Amino acid sequence: MLLKPRGFCAGVVRAIDIVRIALETFGAPIYVRKEIVHNRFVVEELQQKGAIFVDSVDEVPAGERVIYSAHGVSPEVREASKQRKLRVIDATCPLVTKVHVEAVKFAKEGYSLILIGHRDHDEVIGTLGEAPAVTQVVGSVEEVDGILVPDPDRVAYLTQTTLSLDETRDIIAALKAKFPKIKGPAAQDICYATENRQTAVKQTSSRVDLLLVVGSDNSSNSKRLVEVARTLGTNSHLIENFRSIQPAWLEAVKTVALTAGASAPEILVDQVIEFLMGQGFSNLQEVEVMPENVRFGLPPEIVEAVNTNPTAMVGIESLAGR
Repeated sequence: MLLKPRGFCAGVVRAIDIVRIALETFGAPIYVRKEIVHNRFVVEELQQKGAIFVDSVDEVPAGERVIYSAHGVSPEVREASKQRKLRVIDATCPLVTKVHVEAVKFAKEGYSLILIGHRDHDEVIGTLGEAPAVTQVVGSVEEVDGILVPDPDRVAYLTQTTLSLDETRDIIAALKAKFPKIKGPAAQDICYATENRQTAVKQTSSRVDLLLVVGSDNSSNSKRLVEVARTLGTNSHLIENFRSIQPAWLEAVKTVALTAGASAPEILVDQVIEFLMGQGFSNLQEVEVMPENVRFGLPPEIVEAVNTNPTAMVGIESLAGR
């Protein structure tokens, strides 16, 4: 059973295309701060085309071109880039930018801010940097008890975009119980792709013996898919590619469901399908839970480059289409 929607979201497609178009237009090397998206296959392919991935903008030679990853950066990183006179192309997902804007807004209005998410995730680090003096990161219901704020009547919350819907709902409920006047975003911060992929898992996991999720182990949304299935009692594993599948997982299994996190390319899904067919799982059925047609525009730096050099788009084929 092949779940749909799966794989690349609009923000990931946009980020990868930004790097590829930049390489085609400006030539190598193009520096990228952090992994453009959390998938090893994608990163390695872009490295082969001339992208250089760095952990800090301090590693980028002064005056060179640097791309920010889809997960966003803090104002501190932007200032460091400015000081080094770097030519910045921002590939931050628009839905992550939305959370940054909300953080700034709440901070300016004098609210204490609770950011629900994983402290070590690049997205959370970037959002936290918008208002570090008034922001606390919370990753579980248990941590809510320890929150202290100057004014319990002026508290707001935001969330990382790639969290478990159910776990986040429970944390928000605990926050509302502790701070009855707490405010939240006008629309939920968890992105459409995260929600849709989790919904697909929820609606189909009871019909299978095993769920495999294609995604890298540093992909938050991919790991959440595994957790959702296990919470519902379905055996589930996160796999980097078909080589990650252990023979013991398939013993006595009649039905396998396959999905992919929002940063996993379709080529890896195709390879897993081929492997499973070789193991006797020959009746492939694609189950579409909901349509997904979101697209994001390119940043102005890339639009200008393409307008100046229209041939830059020739041969640019997103990994999502493979």
